[in-house]
Amino acid sequence: MNREKKLKKPVASFILLTNIIFLPLFCLVGATRVLGFPKWIFDVTLCISAWSSTFAFAILFKKIYPMQSFMQFVKEKFNNKLKFSVILSAMLIQTFIFLMIVFLVSKNNEVDSVFTISSWGMLIYFFFKNLLSGPLGEELGWRGFAQMELQKKHSPLKASIIIGFWWGMWHLPIWFTTGYMGMDLMKYILFFMIALISTKIVMTAFYNLNQNLIIPIIIHQLFNFFIGLINGNLLELIMYSAILYLVVAVLLIVINPKNVLYGKEDRNIVNGKHYMV
Repeated sequence: MNREKKLKKPVASFILLTNIIFLPLFCLVGATRVLGFPKWIFDVTLCISAWSSTFAFAILFKKIYPMQSFMQFVKEKFNNKLKFSVILSAMLIQTFIFLMIVFLVSKNNEVDSVFTISSWGMLIYFFFKNLLSGPLGEELGWRGFAQMELQKKHSPLKASIIIGFWWGMWHLPIWFTTGYMGMDLMKYILFFMIALISTKIVMTAFYNLNQNLIIPIIIHQLFNFFIGLINGNLLELIMYSAILYLVVAVLLIVINPKNVLYGKEDRNIVNGKHYMV
């Protein structure tokens, strides 16, 4: 009986419901700005909208995994002991990318300061706002569920590209709030998608090396946080990020550490275990 209740296309259902939930929440975010509400209200609604994928997954959970507990599922995503070498490697790579972008921006632009934050208080607030309005709200659904679910049928690399594409498309309403039009908008969308798909591949490689959801949360947080720190043209920032993260993604695909992205046996990793397909 429980098997009959299971969704036939759980990932597609998750993506669809995530977008259905996100759109009205995103409109609410826009309304708080248009109506001139205080910034903290805007920030709160922005954080809530970022959790649309978690809301969607929680709603669909019993139809996807009828015999499991939602809280137990979440707990299992953080069960594996964190490997310092994995965390350090990911953070060093992203710090290097950040420093490269800072160098390029400072070299090509004449600005009073290359950074957007001018005090420790603002830095701390910005860090936690970014953490709540992105990584914590998105990773359980997109990485913890959708990525792992696709890895039951596809190699982690192929699953990364698929999820990376739809994760990028989920941001579609945000593209039209940048103020870009014409070719600039097309360039922004192109670089944005390259950056997200490349970052998704990086997340998958390091996540599958450690299989703890803290890993993609850290990578996601640093991606958003570092870009937000740099005082530069948004189109340039996303272009530099796209190029540099793409280089890292390609290197990881070529190196394929411990066959975490693909292999002769196409190893898939689900709930911390390896499966052969």
